[in-house]
Amino acid sequence: MAEQSAEIGFKKDTVSKLLSCFFKEEKTKLSGDAALLMAEMLKIFVQEAAVRSQKQAESEDCDQVDIEHFEKILPQLLLDF
Repeated sequence: MAEQSAEIGFKKDTVSKLLSCFFKEEKTKLSGDAALLMAEMLKIFVQEAAVRSQKQAESEDCDQVDIEHFEKILPQLLLDF
């Protein structure tokens, strides 16, 4: 199981390109370590959102997680991060 979670994540290049789109100055650079750290943060954020959405669905006695469950947990999730 640990091997599966190690394979799932965001690619460093994808995160670098995504972040560089929001830089205001062209001279701004992103180090490789910063891109890896941001990729790990995104991975944790998505995992936490999935777990909280699942718990919300279970509390409402639903068998399937819907977008409404995600929308309910999103404000607190954003405050936590």
